[in-house]
Amino acid sequence: MPRSRVLAACAVPVVALVAVAGLAPLPFAIAQPGSTADVLGKDKGREVITITGAPVRPTTGQLRMTTILATGPGTDVDLGDVADAWFRTDRAVLPHDSVYPPGKSDAEIEKRNLGQMKQSQDAAALAALGYLDLDPKQVKVDLHLADVGGPSAGLLFALGVVDKLDGDGDGGELTGGRNVAGTGTIASDGKVGAVGGVSLKTQAAARDGATVFLVPKDECSDAEAELPDGMRLVPVSTLSDAVASLRALGQGQDAKVPAC
Repeated sequence: MPRSRVLAACAVPVVALVAVAGLAPLPFAIAQPGSTADVLGKDKGREVITITGAPVRPTTGQLRMTTILATGPGTDVDLGDVADAWFRTDRAVLPHDSVYPPGKSDAEIEKRNLGQMKQSQDAAALAALGYLDLDPKQVKVDLHLADVGGPSAGLLFALGVVDKLDGDGDGGELTGGRNVAGTGTIASDGKVGAVGGVSLKTQAAARDGATVFLVPKDECSDAEAELPDGMRLVPVSTLSDAVASLRALGQGQDAKVPAC
């Protein structure tokens, strides 16, 4: 058999294998910038933060929690999807199990995410009231944000409570009237924890008008990866760090504000 025919015959199964590989589902999820929500405002006609037992201050600035939007746990992602996302700055390819716990149904994952959100809200309320030396038995905080799960809004919830109750501590707003965004988990003692998808969240924040982004200190390098023009990163490790930085920004004391 001529050499050309032999090569052609051998190439057929190789091409077939490549074609199959290109169509086969891969263990990845594709993420992109998601929605943001102002925790100082309303969600579906209802205040995101409602406080009783203490006077509440009016606010004009914004504190935007940020999200990423990922392909669903049951969505097939193939080689073409991964290749497309790999070369886009507004997409990220993530191991499927880093986004969704393995072996769980869509309903189980949704229940887990909502549970994490509730725990995050409870911790945020305790952290904010503890920071302000207020008794949680006398001051009640109700946090409401529909259709969002997970713990990464904790820092912004806590800052929202602080702004509504105390502002910048000197008669002004904690935000200084700015559109501030950020992300980070929070513990009841005020410690801020890392989250995922930070470089996508900064893009969501810029799209929705934010100019300052609060980021867990350990994720500075991730946040800088695709940082939008004009976005100022402020690293934080605790609720106190975040409040101090926002106060300094509002007072024009930029030298006191840490940077990544």
